[in-house]
Amino acid sequence: MKKIFFVFTLLFISNQWTAAQTFNPSDIKKHVDLLASDAFEGRGTATLGEIKTANYLADQFKNLGLKPAGTNGTYFQPFQVIMGIDGFAHQMTARNVIGFLDNGAEKTIVIGGHYDHLGKGYQTGSLSPDSKNLIHNGADDNASGTTGVIELAKYFAGNAVKEKHNLLFIGFSGEELGLLGSKYYTESPTIPLKSISAMINMDMIGRYNTDKGLIISGWGTSAAWGKIIPDLARKQNMKYTIDSSGVGASDHTSFYLKDIPVLQFFTGTHSDYHKTSDDSDKINAEGEADILKLIAGVLEKLDNKKEDPGFLTAGNPHAGATTSNFKVTLGVMPDYSFSGKGLKIDAVSKARPAEIAGIQAGDVITKLGGKTINTIYDYMEVLGAHEKGQQVEAEFLRGTERKVVKVIF
Repeated sequence: MKKIFFVFTLLFISNQWTAAQTFNPSDIKKHVDLLASDAFEGRGTATLGEIKTANYLADQFKNLGLKPAGTNGTYFQPFQVIMGIDGFAHQMTARNVIGFLDNGAEKTIVIGGHYDHLGKGYQTGSLSPDSKNLIHNGADDNASGTTGVIELAKYFAGNAVKEKHNLLFIGFSGEELGLLGSKYYTESPTIPLKSISAMINMDMIGRYNTDKGLIISGWGTSAAWGKIIPDLARKQNMKYTIDSSGVGASDHTSFYLKDIPVLQFFTGTHSDYHKTSDDSDKINAEGEADILKLIAGVLEKLDNKKEDPGFLTAGNPHAGATTSNFKVTLGVMPDYSFSGKGLKIDAVSKARPAEIAGIQAGDVITKLGGKTINTIYDYMEVLGAHEKGQQVEAEFLRGTERKVVKVIF
């Protein structure tokens, strides 16, 4: 945004701007309408639709003056994925899209969101019946978050301020297949991980409802969040609930598992989730503009602090504040890329039912509550059938050893 509203200092004036001045709902709608159009074919990982979207993101970054921060001097970071299609495994190439706002600083803040979705229904995850060869446009999931990455990049590239941090903007692919793009990035980073102060993630921020409010995850990963966010939200009259955990089914998890403070912004699940009906006409562009204003304020406050936010191992989520519709949880992060039978555990939250029962990362749960677990959907079905305080038996493999434990939800 190549416009200076007036001479200012962040401490005294930044909160006086209105959402209309800062983020334009019509620009948000334009991006979402395009990204969630049939022309992009549902943005399936490693498909032509993904390539079109990656090119669109790269064009946006280039036009804003962001430096290429992928591999070989490009905006792209390719990585290999193995995808099952009609019973056959195919190795294919996906790509993250990365732009760097270089302020010559020692530390960097990552702002990201996944741009992939379910394509034409050949990937796993569609909740629409007979969905093969039907385009899943994924307007909320996650054209909305991808648009957030673009609009925040535009805001910070054009605000006539040289921040104290560099800003790294990333569109991740492969999220729907198991956070593959963000996992790959944190294992093969294009800047040193130790230079990253925090990671801000946006996944499904397009259905803001003022009555339900915003869901903010990662609250417990740094003491800074509780000092920064409440005042900003209060000034915007924005209702929110919090989830203290740094582990969830989106790309912030990959950074949390590398001991990096994280925040995720999310407007909640809905009946169109992972269905062909998640279209752009249902996006609340004005609500997303308000959310982006809040996130920009968080980034400005974070940038203005004299010290890093500081990483904390997150404890239990606050009651009533999780992003799930389930009444119970094991407190595990599934390995969505696992292709065998059972639920392979990628990470375990501290002091949650799984850890208390002795379940560890790498274990493969094969039976839970008397039900055989072949896929994550079997696992979700078990969670949906239980209440807090109930005890079930969990059977799992640790290597070749079979173990049975009691789990109390």
